[in-house]
Amino acid sequence: MSANRKLQTEIDRTLKKVEEGVEVFDEVWDKVYSATQQNQKEKYEVDLKKEIKKLQRHRDQIKTWAASSDVKDKRALATARKLIETKMEQFKVCEKETKTKTYSKEGLAREARVDPHEAARRSTRAWLRDAADRL
Repeated sequence: MSANRKLQTEIDRTLKKVEEGVEVFDEVWDKVYSATQQNQKEKYEVDLKKEIKKLQRHRDQIKTWAASSDVKDKRALATARKLIETKMEQFKVCEKETKTKTYSKEGLAREARVDPHEAARRSTRAWLRDAADRL
């Protein structure tokens, strides 16, 4: 009985670490996409990779527990595993964007998309030009 209690406390501790890891991942994710400097973005991407590696280690442990017959209620384990896997997919997208070469077909197509800040700047410039022309 004490072994089951010990296992349950370890599971609870790991699930708490997963929650905290997901929060940190989301914070770093926001930093990656709000970074203006390329070197900042690269630094945050390294941090993002560290966080996803931690989450993957927790995921492996969760998979082991889910396969075990010692654990009775596996719903929390399954939801944590799915959450980690969605974050892994999110990281995969970020990593693909990072590794895309600038002058490849994908890179050139991506440059056609304009970030919201640049779009706002362009519209402001157009408005200023128009107002100056009217004067």
